[in-house]
Amino acid sequence: MELSIDNAYAELDLAPGASEDEVKAAWRRLVSKWHPDRNSHANAGATMQRINQAFERIRLSAFANHDPHSVDDDAAAAPTDAAATAQQRRAQRTVSRKVKLTLEEAAAGCAKVLRGQLTDTCSACRGAGFRTLAGACPACDGAGAVRQRAWYGWYGTATECGGCGGDGVARQACDTCDSTGKLNTRTYKVTVRIPHGVRDGDLLHVDASRLGRADASVSLDIRVQLTPHPLLALEADGTVRCEVPVDGFAWIANRSIDIPTLAGLQTIALNREQLLYRLEGQGFPIERRGPRGDQLVTIVPVFPQQLSTDQQILLDQLIATSSGADGLGAESRPAEWNRSLRAWERSLRKRRG
Repeated sequence: MELSIDNAYAELDLAPGASEDEVKAAWRRLVSKWHPDRNSHANAGATMQRINQAFERIRLSAFANHDPHSVDDDAAAAPTDAAATAQQRRAQRTVSRKVKLTLEEAAAGCAKVLRGQLTDTCSACRGAGFRTLAGACPACDGAGAVRQRAWYGWYGTATECGGCGGDGVARQACDTCDSTGKLNTRTYKVTVRIPHGVRDGDLLHVDASRLGRADASVSLDIRVQLTPHPLLALEADGTVRCEVPVDGFAWIANRSIDIPTLAGLQTIALNREQLLYRLEGQGFPIERRGPRGDQLVTIVPVFPQQLSTDQQILLDQLIATSSGADGLGAESRPAEWNRSLRAWERSLRKRRG
């Protein structure tokens, strides 16, 4: 049953007569929400099919006189639906490609140039390599199999008829494609805009018109593959985590260090009383085309397992200088503790003496 135009608007949660931009925006929003790659609900596939059907119904009815490729730029960044309408499947051929992206490219968005080859299917025989004729195959008399003669005129086992391929129907070799079912192989080159915030496994669709073909019969489905980052880890909520080993003495001295972020190096000043730092807005987009999350940096002070002689001397000097007053002129806590410890020791001796 064909979807009515009013029901199509309702499926996209729009009022009848909504503008083309409103229809596209509603379609993108619902696709992002219900695509099976992002939504594990059992009805996600069926919902996606209704969304696409509603969009096509409105586009063909309300915007039939508009540029048919006006949605192309958005389609390059929108997830494709595996349950697309039968009409679309018949009209277009889809070529699947994989695109590898770094975490930085996926976070900021980028452009990728894709090159490949396309081999046209012979339209005369529809890719079969032959044309079906009326009547039974003369070679097997419609049986689909023939028996080979063995020695002394005996018939051997039945084999598939080469004249009809076993279906028993008469056929004629296609002269247009020389029985291959294929025509010339052509090359294509297309620049694809990857939106910021794509995740590993996302499926992007490039409309046929972007391949520069006059018949617009081939589209691209692009599967995103994120390469592992050597320093950063991405979480589902867009948080990027980084664990940084730091020289323990530099940490004590509150030195500054460089931190890797998706936008490049960023310098932070260490605080020996703090091991976790939050860099707001330096993470990964929370959703496609959305704002970025935060980056969490964990500092891990590292000290040498065995001190050198020079390091021991320097530490002894440091201990000696810190055994008195603190930076505010008051008695330091270790010095106060040691004074109380000595007083307790003296009182203990008196009690025993």
